Amino acid sequence: MVSETKRRRKPAIKITRTDYERLTRLAESHMARNPEVAEQLLAELNRAHVVADAVIADDVVRMGSSLRFKTDTGEERDVTLVFPGEADIAEGKISILTPIGAALIGLSASQSIDWTARDGRAHRLTVMSVKAPASVAAEHTDVELGAVV
Repeated sequence: MVSETKRRRKPAIKITRTDYERLTRLAESHMARNPEVAEQLLAELNRAHVVADAVIADDVVRMGSSLRFKTDTGEERDVTLVFPGEADIAEGKISILTPIGAALIGLSASQSIDWTARDGRAHRLTVMSVKAPASVAAEHTDVELGAVV
């Protein structure tokens, strides 16, 4: 766990225009049902540098990204960041509308962030690696092969 005095500044994050627009609508629509996480997600979106979908690096966590992160306890986890309807903790699919999901969006490999769990305990995680969403990887392959996407 991370004490309040050891908290660090949040890292710079990037997000695609598409994710920004979809996640803003999602957070706003969940404000009445889940205000704490909706506000956390909106805060992350508001501090993010929004970039065109085509120019974001593959190692940036976005919706559908698979990633490995390490917790402050040394545990490593492999997860995929998904929309709420796709979430399944048993399959490692983490909803964006959870404290850890909102903390992950926009981070790059090697970046760390402090986040607060629903039970109020503070934690720190570090992104070890990021794999672009399957649809993005397929688009990159098509472009490299000269196909029209």
